[in-house]
Amino acid sequence: MDFAEQLQKLQTLREQGVLTEEEFTQAKKRVLDAIGDAPKQEAPRQASQPNALQQLRRSFYDKWIGGVCGGLAEMTGVPSWAWRILFVLSVLLNGLGLLVYLLLWIFVPLQTKRPASTMYETP
Repeated sequence: MDFAEQLQKLQTLREQGVLTEEEFTQAKKRVLDAIGDAPKQEAPRQASQPNALQQLRRSFYDKWIGGVCGGLAEMTGVPSWAWRILFVLSVLLNGLGLLVYLLLWIFVPLQTKRPASTMYETP
């Protein structure tokens, strides 16, 4: 029951003569005090660490076509050549690999900074 309903019930009880004026005032004060003591609704907090899907980025440095396999390699620790073979095999077997690769290429953002663990050195 919310506070407005409680105040309405108190008013009804007072009008019916069940509560005296003094009892009504005390009960109303308790309800209003409870409003101030009620816990505030906080907005849900975002997780401090992003999950794996939020960390996924297409690689800017380890790419042949779109950087999807390089990004998956950086996120999972599986070498990018293994991801490339997996996508090629899935394209040859049922064609689903091409669709998945294209969707990842479109929706996964490109990384903006160089990861700490890359094999490539900048000149």
